[in-house]
Amino acid sequence: MAVRAVRGAVQLERDEAGHMEEQVGALLTAVLERNGLTADDLISIWFTATPDLHSDFPAAAARKLGIVDVPLICAQELDVEGAMPRVVRILAHVESDASRAGIAHVYLGAAAGLRKDIAQ
Repeated sequence: MAVRAVRGAVQLERDEAGHMEEQVGALLTAVLERNGLTADDLISIWFTATPDLHSDFPAAAARKLGIVDVPLICAQELDVEGAMPRVVRILAHVESDASRAGIAHVYLGAAAGLRKDIAQ
């Protein structure tokens, strides 16, 4: 079993706690499903949010999905002029038998434009 990193992102339509929970939950669910993972395969997850998101911690969505014994941390994304607004990104460290090339990085909705080279 190898340690792999899985990337992902989602752009929120609005800065609202319920909407963030729904969208980040959908992102995490897609990452797990597309990579054949369960919560037991998670080692840790880094969340970043653009500076225009204030309504909640993205990690709260993971806890509501039942991911309760995995280390999670939230940070603010760099405030780069012209960057896509209202984006939550993740970097999940997982245990997986997949090769690096076999990892499915998940960019939902408009966030797919952030990394066209790896978005699936």
